[in-house]
Amino acid sequence: MQLVLLTAAGGAIGAVLRFLVNQAGLKWVGPAFPWWTVFVNVTGSLAMGLLAALLMQRTAPSDGLRAFLATGILGGYTTFSAFSLDFAGLLDRGEAGAAVLYAGGSVALSLMAVFLGLWLGRVLIAA
Repeated sequence: MQLVLLTAAGGAIGAVLRFLVNQAGLKWVGPAFPWWTVFVNVTGSLAMGLLAALLMQRTAPSDGLRAFLATGILGGYTTFSAFSLDFAGLLDRGEAGAAVLYAGGSVALSLMAVFLGLWLGRVLIAA
């Protein structure tokens, strides 16, 4: 039950962070393209890579720490369902090119970010 509560607490934090980023993104660039979802998924992937490298190399992370940080905060912060809805919205508006760019760019940037995070974590550990 403790792991469930830690995951839920982290998820609440991550979801609030995502909400705040989405609100700021809407005010800053508007709703024409879902830049805020790209930002959330890329920065979340970077953080996940960094966290994985730091936790796996430096310590033996507890199940609770992993549940709170990785599954909870980062799982609540990043979002595949919003990504999918944004993609569908672009297609519904007849913006197939933007939809393909959005999907391909999001996946590519997120994958690069997770590897960058892993590399940064390893560099920090070696320092």
